[in-house]
Amino acid sequence: MTPLDDLFSTDESRAEAQLEKVVMLNPADISDFPNHPFKVRQDEAMAEMVDSVKQYGVLVPVLVRPKADGSYEMVAGHRRKCAATLAGITEMPCIVRKLTDDEATIIMVDSNLQRETILPSEKAFAYKMKLEAMKRQAGRPSKENSVPVGQNFEGKTSRELLADKSPDSNTQIQRYIRLTELIPPVLDMVDSGKIAFRPAVELSYLSKEQQQSLYDTMECEDCTPSLAQAIKMKEFSRDGKLTEEVILSIMQEEKPNQREKPAFRDERITRLIPKSIPRWQETDFVIRALEFYNRHLQRRRDQER
Repeated sequence: MTPLDDLFSTDESRAEAQLEKVVMLNPADISDFPNHPFKVRQDEAMAEMVDSVKQYGVLVPVLVRPKADGSYEMVAGHRRKCAATLAGITEMPCIVRKLTDDEATIIMVDSNLQRETILPSEKAFAYKMKLEAMKRQAGRPSKENSVPVGQNFEGKTSRELLADKSPDSNTQIQRYIRLTELIPPVLDMVDSGKIAFRPAVELSYLSKEQQQSLYDTMECEDCTPSLAQAIKMKEFSRDGKLTEEVILSIMQEEKPNQREKPAFRDERITRLIPKSIPRWQETDFVIRALEFYNRHLQRRRDQER
């Protein structure tokens, strides 16, 4: 049955109701996207954005979608919302668009993949969310095809369609998605650059318990696995033979890059660095020590004047 409002509305009014409009909303009334994979960092770039918002306001409207309870959910613009909140702004321009969960997910991922700096974990979970949304949109796969085929896209799979609109290849996207199988502390090591990307992909095939044992070993031995070591552990895991002892044995194998090389070779410097300082932090430690010394020296000079 035709809704009562439609019986007394014109074609023009109904068309206007469908048009997207920019409205002013309070950032406090906009909830974050569920399981948003991209981190909003309180860094120097955010500080600059906050200063800009204080001076000029939010210039580019964010994209939100209405919720059943009358509030709104952020789709694209989490950093602008954060800056507005930190700047104390109570109104920001928003484009309100009715979107399904899958439509919103795809737009959210696409808008954030344009960032200059993206962590491996961010890409991993973003690609996984978008691929799952695309598969749901494409429908259930046939028995002959385990990967859903997008509708009206010349028989391409969802993964191929995802790669077509992404900065990474089909194979690279699959590797990124594998990272979502890593336990959080190991994934953090990938984000920080302590574990290289390709070894991390191989480690994702280890069970959660095996990954935890590996993490404990890395912490104890102050080392990270090479690609060859990661592949070896994956093979042992596949054969059901990867124990804590095997992990330790593999990680203790001699290889050129088994341990990170000291930042300094001069013994006069290295003997002054506490043993508790990881080798990859030695340079930062020395720089901080020199900065402290220079400040102390400057204060003495000022006092002598």
